[in-house]
Amino acid sequence: MAALTRVVALQRAEMDRLQELAAASAVLERAKGALMAQRGCSPDAAQAELQRRAKAGLRSLLEECWITLGTLVCTPGSEPAPGSEPAPGSEPAPGGEPAPDPVEAVTPDPAPPPFADEVDATALGLLSRALVRVGTPQDLAHRLLDHLASDVGADAVMIYARTPGGGLELLAHAGVDAPLADQWSRVPPVSGIAALDALRADEPRWLEDPAKDAEQYLLIGDQPRRWRSRAWLPVTTGGSADVALGILRRSPGPFTARVREHLLAVAQLCAGPLRTFVARKPPDLGAVADAVQTVFDRLPVAAVLLAPLASDGGRVADFRVDAATGGAFDALGRSGRDLVGLRFLECWPEIADEPLWEGCLRALSTEEPYESEPFARQQLVAGSSELATYTARAARLGDGLVVSWVRHDPSDRQEQRLADVQRLGNLGWANWNLVTGEGNWSSQVFAIFDRDPALGVVPLHALPGLGLAEDVPVLARAVGELVRRGRPCDVPFRIVTQDGVRHLRMVAEAMPDTQGAPVEVHGFVQDLTVQRNAELALVASERAMLTQHGVLQAERTVAARLQDALLPLPEQPVELAGLRVDIAYLPAQAGLNVGGDWFSAIELPDGDALFVVGDVAGHGMGAVAAMALLRFTAKGMIITGSSLTGALSRLNALLLHSRDPHCSATMVMARYSPREHRLVWAQAGHPPPLLVRDGEARYLERPFGMLLGATDAPRYEEAAVDLRPGDRLLLYTDGLVERPGESIDRGLERLADAAGPSGAGAPAPLERLLGALLDPESRDDVCVCDIQVPLDGER
Repeated sequence: MAALTRVVALQRAEMDRLQELAAASAVLERAKGALMAQRGCSPDAAQAELQRRAKAGLRSLLEECWITLGTLVCTPGSEPAPGSEPAPGSEPAPGGEPAPDPVEAVTPDPAPPPFADEVDATALGLLSRALVRVGTPQDLAHRLLDHLASDVGADAVMIYARTPGGGLELLAHAGVDAPLADQWSRVPPVSGIAALDALRADEPRWLEDPAKDAEQYLLIGDQPRRWRSRAWLPVTTGGSADVALGILRRSPGPFTARVREHLLAVAQLCAGPLRTFVARKPPDLGAVADAVQTVFDRLPVAAVLLAPLASDGGRVADFRVDAATGGAFDALGRSGRDLVGLRFLECWPEIADEPLWEGCLRALSTEEPYESEPFARQQLVAGSSELATYTARAARLGDGLVVSWVRHDPSDRQEQRLADVQRLGNLGWANWNLVTGEGNWSSQVFAIFDRDPALGVVPLHALPGLGLAEDVPVLARAVGELVRRGRPCDVPFRIVTQDGVRHLRMVAEAMPDTQGAPVEVHGFVQDLTVQRNAELALVASERAMLTQHGVLQAERTVAARLQDALLPLPEQPVELAGLRVDIAYLPAQAGLNVGGDWFSAIELPDGDALFVVGDVAGHGMGAVAAMALLRFTAKGMIITGSSLTGALSRLNALLLHSRDPHCSATMVMARYSPREHRLVWAQAGHPPPLLVRDGEARYLERPFGMLLGATDAPRYEEAAVDLRPGDRLLLYTDGLVERPGESIDRGLERLADAAGPSGAGAPAPLERLLGALLDPESRDDVCVCDIQVPLDGER
């Protein structure tokens, strides 16, 4: 239930978001339609102009749409009729030049308010988004109070509209009790009313001193004194200011300059929706239109009577709505007589790019009716946006057109949606009449059971026979309890089809008669094969993981034993031939304690010490095998009397004839004589040893030596160095100095810097040295042999 509640909450939030987007789109389309009606331009050009104005005025596109809708100065019905004189803007320019084409003409932008840069853009943006969900003047008042209460400390909002007699009518209010609102619902055209004075002067009135203001104006709700500061702002919704917006505060004191600027910007934003709410006087359309409207008022269909409006070139640029039925809705939810006098493209701007527009023009010129293909339309009805499917028809009537819409039967769409749900969910409904024995399945149930619909519905008592033998008892028991006792069932079972075994689930309940006996069964059958296969695959995967875990544990045990057998690590530094030797070995491959890097530090029978560090290319058990071969063979050769270079040559031949002919390795071999304090060494493609003496670190010059396994005719040379008390010699593999994307010279410099003496003057311990050099993110196998010659006092 908790999961279901979260799903429902998410769906509701998504529905609210989609409704807000649809409402905002309707505001954009209406603003585009207004610009198209003014300029005769295309929808794309109108949207581009709105975006340009918004950018120039530092406003959002939605704010610009509301401002554009609020600054329309042409009254509905003022467009020229076909054949009438051109508008003043279309007269020839001085000098006989033709007037610019309306599509190309640029209408001056409404001047941005001088306070645009200072207004709280966030608050205005929130208000502009809230206005798209406003459906009535009362909604607008409450939205304004919600936003202005925190922004400017408003406690009440009142909206007055000018009446034809010059007085005021309360259009909406918020924060005002019902008796006071009823008392001030109508204001006669008298002096001493601040709202009326603001409309007459077309200037805001800021009432900030109650005692002084009471001498000039009759204050609303003054006894008892409720609001100590008020603002009355004129809002232009047509050619002149005809709406007064009142902001009333309980807090005393003047409105600051920033608050004034913010309120003026709010009034400018509200002009758009207020223009929709304020009643407009329908234009005088003639006796024919009046008669048609009288008929339209009584028709339960969606239709409009359109009068063509010609441009300068004589072509039809738009239509004027002369009559409309109550079932005709535009993009903003206006219907019936509210549409009369508006332009066709202002109400439905998206039609300009659709076949319906060309069909209207063709029906007007050819007198043959036009019928469109079914199309989808988003409509704003009762404050909510809904998508519906329509078919339109346009037919000529006199000099005009009658355009009607027929909405498709919602039951057809519901049927299609139900079929889509069954197909996508791979489930279907089923009914059985227990009295007559008849049954009814949806097409999806036949598909689930892989049954030909011509064979008909399987009787309920025979349904268990379709399951596998081991599932029949459970399914038969559930069906029996359902039929005899009316107990609901939710039972899984399996069937065999041409595609293999299917895992199904049946959920059903019984409908009883007046005596409580089951007479009808209805429910659904769902195919859960995909989910069940996924569950089985998951179980198999978990078992495989457990098996693999056991294998890995065994490999770790083997690796640990292999470590002890092949590369035993001393727990602490050892003494060899008078030298102190510390060893570090760090394989890169997790779970494997040995790799391709290796070392050997032994005392020979003659008292000398042998030090070997090698690196086999690659990782894994193959590298371990090659490492073991080289390690034990190298020690055996030196013990049996081979020289360093001779041992390297034989090891090269051994590697060339191993199981993997492409295997290669690097190696450094050193033999130390304690009698002469001399270290003789040779190398095969290996980094040079690092000698630290008297606080200075330097790399020994490498004698010639080729990579093991590279050629069958190698050449190796030896070099010697005399060690002194206090000297430190590091033999290492390239994993200590190499990093991806970095030159090895940089790694050698880093090692030399880190191997020098610490602050106390003694060399840095090997553990600290490794910690300073190794990169845990990208690291190869590392093997280090740290050889130190004790001072005379330490021997």
